[in-house]
Amino acid sequence: MAVPTASPVASEPGPPPAPSGPRRPWPALALRFVAAGGGGLLLYASFPPRTLWWLALPAFALLGAALHGRGIRAGFGWGFVFALGFLLPLLTWIGTLVGPLPWVALCVFEALFIGLAGSGMALVSRLPAAPLWAAAVWIGGEALRARVPFGGMPWGKIGFGQPDGPLLPLAAIGGEPLLAFATALAGLALGELVRRLVLRRGELRRSPGELVGPAAIVVLTLVAGPLAALVPVTPGAPDRTVTIAAIQGNVPRLGLDFNSQRRAVLDNHVKVTEQLAADVAAGRKPQPDLVIWPENSSDIDPLQNPDAAAQIDRAAAAIKAPILVGAVLRNPDGVTTSNSALVWQAGVGVVERNDKRKVQPFGEYIPWRNFWRHFSSYVDRAGNFVPGDGPGAVDMAGVRVGVAICWEIAFDDLVDDSVDAGATVLAVPSNNATFGLTEMTYQQLAISRIRAVEHDRPVIVATTSGVSATIAPDGTVTASTRQFTPDVLVDRTTLKDTTTLATRLRAVPEWVLVALGVVAVGVGFVTRRRAGTRAGKDENG
Repeated sequence: MAVPTASPVASEPGPPPAPSGPRRPWPALALRFVAAGGGGLLLYASFPPRTLWWLALPAFALLGAALHGRGIRAGFGWGFVFALGFLLPLLTWIGTLVGPLPWVALCVFEALFIGLAGSGMALVSRLPAAPLWAAAVWIGGEALRARVPFGGMPWGKIGFGQPDGPLLPLAAIGGEPLLAFATALAGLALGELVRRLVLRRGELRRSPGELVGPAAIVVLTLVAGPLAALVPVTPGAPDRTVTIAAIQGNVPRLGLDFNSQRRAVLDNHVKVTEQLAADVAAGRKPQPDLVIWPENSSDIDPLQNPDAAAQIDRAAAAIKAPILVGAVLRNPDGVTTSNSALVWQAGVGVVERNDKRKVQPFGEYIPWRNFWRHFSSYVDRAGNFVPGDGPGAVDMAGVRVGVAICWEIAFDDLVDDSVDAGATVLAVPSNNATFGLTEMTYQQLAISRIRAVEHDRPVIVATTSGVSATIAPDGTVTASTRQFTPDVLVDRTTLKDTTTLATRLRAVPEWVLVALGVVAVGVGFVTRRRAGTRAGKDENG
C-alpha cells in the first residue's frame, strides 16, 4: 500500500535581505554637518576685526562633536566641511585680488590639510584624554599647512585669532603653536564635557567623576594664559627709548589698479613726510630718530630712476632721519624684481637693504604660470619677484630693526630670524591697498600683536592705506590709523633686548606637539584595528 506523500507547503515570506552596508541615519548626518560647518563659521567670527575670541571654544567643541567616534574617511569629510566654513569667509579678500575662482580654489586646497587633521582627530577621539591628543593633531595640520606647498600658507592659524584673549601670554612661552594648542584644547575639552552631560546622563549619575577630566582641562587651560604672563624674560642690554615715525601716504584709489599710479603713491609719502617735518619744526611733533615707510611706497626703482631718488632724498633731508623705504627694484637680469626695504640716508642714498625673503605665490610670482593662465587673466599681470636671503634686520640710526614685509609677519621662522639677528623693534611695512576695505589688514594687525608678545618686542606697522599701528610688547595697540587716509604715527618706543622662552626655543614647542599628535594617531589607529579584529572574532563565534 502506497503511503501518500504530503503535498508541499508554501513557505512564508522571510524578512527582506539585509542592506549591503550600514544604513545611514540622515538626521545624524545633518546634525554633524551643521556642527562642522557651523563650528567653522564660529571660528571665523572669532577672528579680528571682531574681538569675539571666545567663539573659538564652541567652534572646536562643535568640531570635536562632529568627529567623535568617526572613521578616517568621515573624519576627513567633517574636517573639510569645518575648514570651508572657516576659510571661505576668512579669505574673501583673496577674491578681491584675483577673482572668485582662485579664491575658492585656494580655500578648497587649504581645507584639505584641515580635513587631514580631522582624520587624525577622529582616530584619537576614543582614547583617554582625547581632547589633548586631538589638539596636538590639529597643530600637526597647521604645521604642515604653513610649510607646503610653495613655502606654505600660515594665514588663518588659530593662534592669530587670539590677540584679545586671556591665553595670549602663552605666545611668549611657546609661540603661536602653543597659543593655538591651548585654544583648541580648551574648546575640544568643552565639547567633551557637554557630550558627556547630554549623551551619558544616566551613566553619570552612577559615575559623576567622568566630568572631572574635561572640566579640569578647560579650567586649567584658561588659567594657563594669565599664569604664563608671570614667567620672566631673560634680560639683555638696558632698555632705551627712541622716537619712530610710521608714514601712511595713502593711494589714489582702492584696489589693484593703484599700481598704475606709482608716482602718485611716492609723491604722497614724500608729502606726508614733509608735513611731519614741518610739524616737528613747529614743535607740534617730536623729532623722530627713524622713519618707516610702507611696502611699495616707491614702486619706481630709485636705484635706476634719479627723479624718484631725488624725491626720497628730499624727504629724508626734511625729516632729518633715515627712512626705511619700501621699493620695487629691477634686478640686473632685467627679468626679475625684488621687493625691498631700503635704508635711505639724506645725501648718501641707500646704506642698507633687506629684500623680502618669502615672496607670495600667485601674488608676487606665479608657479606653473602657463597652467594657471587658463583660470585667471590676473596671471599675466602678476609679478616675477624673487626672494632675498638676508637676516631680516637692518641698522637705522643705531637701532637694529627687524623687517617683516607684509605677509612675512605670518611666518614663525622669519620673525625668529629677525630677533636672532639682534632686532630690538619689529617693523611691518605693508601694502594693503590691493585688498580694499576687507578684513585682511585687521587680520595682519592681529598677527603683528601676537609677534609682539611672542618676542617681547614693540612692533611698528606702516601700510600704504591703513591700518597702520604702533604695538607695545604686551600686544596692546597704542595708536592706529583709519583706512585710505594719509596719516602719520609718531611713537616714543622703548627698545627691548630681552629674550623670551619662545624666542629661545623657536620651533621646538611646535615639533613636540606635532610628535605627540603623530604618536596619538598611531595609537588610535592600532586601537581601532584591534577593536575591529575582536568584534570580527566575536561575530564569527
